Amino acid sequence: MSSYSRFAQIYDGLMTDIPYDEYVNWVTSHASPASYPNLLDIGCGTGTMAAKFAALGYKVSGIDLSEDMLMVASQNFAEAGLDIPLYCMSMDELEGFNHLDVITIPIDSINYVLEEDAVRETLKRIYESLKSGGQLFFDVHSIYKMDELFMDSPFTYDDGEVSYLWMTEKGEEPHSVHHDIVFYSQLDNGYYERFEEFHTQRTFDVEMYKNMLKEAGFQDIFITADFAEKEPVEFSERIFFRAVK
Repeated sequence: MSSYSRFAQIYDGLMTDIPYDEYVNWVTSHASPASYPNLLDIGCGTGTMAAKFAALGYKVSGIDLSEDMLMVASQNFAEAGLDIPLYCMSMDELEGFNHLDVITIPIDSINYVLEEDAVRETLKRIYESLKSGGQLFFDVHSIYKMDELFMDSPFTYDDGEVSYLWMTEKGEEPHSVHHDIVFYSQLDNGYYERFEEFHTQRTFDVEMYKNMLKEAGFQDIFITADFAEKEPVEFSERIFFRAVK
């Protein structure tokens, strides 16, 4: 995994195509802030989604493994006048949260948990942190995306201020991918800074996630795909899970 040190400073500018509002709408359509006020955003990154939830009236907290991401999130919240507690914590070591109404793990963050046992532990601790009737929302890359679409690298990007060359290769574990990204970011003096990011992600099949959720204690599990209320199909790219305690 990456430390996100330099990446955290340019992250928001690279994520403008992420349909954050669609994600928020998915959560609010099943768990409104009036009925489910207390929300924990796991893998909150620079806080974009946490801020959107807070603006709708949720009482939000956030955790992330990267101190650099949390520092940027804290700055973003201060500029927006938001009071959102942040904690540096791995999701499979989640502790200190009780009787939560909603927990989110957005934008394939759980795919950074590489070991099957760690995913199981994450879901177990989330179940224990929710109140009865509380809901978990998360999404993952599909096997099709991991095994086929990600293998179409190199991917490139250039907006004049930031450019990157993104290479991928299959990881050692089934349905895992190593990402090697070289960035060139423009500095105030007009020169460019070069830095690299290394990331590894892994996914599991839909039935595996479903079984892990059941093992954690969840019984009501709803599975959709690609920001739509439809069942996953062979070429779905992103799988969405909603589980009720």
